[in-house]
Amino acid sequence: MSATEKETTVKVRKGSFFEENSKSILFIAGAIVVLAGIYFWYQNVYLKDRAQEAAAQMFRAEQYIGIDSLANKAIKGEGGYPGLEKIAEEYNNTKSANLANLYLGGIYLRKGEHQKAVDALSKYSATGSPVADPLALGLLGDAYSELKDYKQAATYYQKAADKNAKFTSPMFLKKLGLVQETLKDYKAAADAYTKIKTQYPESQEAQMIDAYIARAEAKTK
Repeated sequence: MSATEKETTVKVRKGSFFEENSKSILFIAGAIVVLAGIYFWYQNVYLKDRAQEAAAQMFRAEQYIGIDSLANKAIKGEGGYPGLEKIAEEYNNTKSANLANLYLGGIYLRKGEHQKAVDALSKYSATGSPVADPLALGLLGDAYSELKDYKQAATYYQKAADKNAKFTSPMFLKKLGLVQETLKDYKAAADAYTKIKTQYPESQEAQMIDAYIARAEAKTK
């Protein structure tokens, strides 16, 4: 073998992956450590501080939520306190912002601003709450009902009812049945009403549900 051939052989001969790429691997490992540190700070310091600040800012807005005459102050804020819109926008990734979207959805519904209600409620993320989660879904059903999008309304009423919440499922099952009647799906309506009777017999909705069942079943014939 000539000297040239030997030289060429040495140049193309490769060692292990780690030997050939040691500098790159060290760089990547260092970057991962830095990113992990940033992520830890973001989760445990930055978001924690923002969450505490958002919760403090929510106090004034929450005082206005249930009062129709003060709805605009709840939404827009007052006297240096931000409203729910600003909290939802500026403190995203916090529990307060998530809750602000739920509050906004309810207020917009009361104000008759149904598309705004859909927009706000669609930003709400489920938390595992047996109250807030089905309520958000049911309010979306209400908003779509007001917009006459009955198929979407039925979808969200069904999701809300499926949460099996003792206090809200019967209400949303009844709304589901009414929407299904509007869609002329009387069998689905009868099924929804029957679930109230069999699964939630102690609920207020169950007291006169036989009449609804009879009406829906009569129209299936």
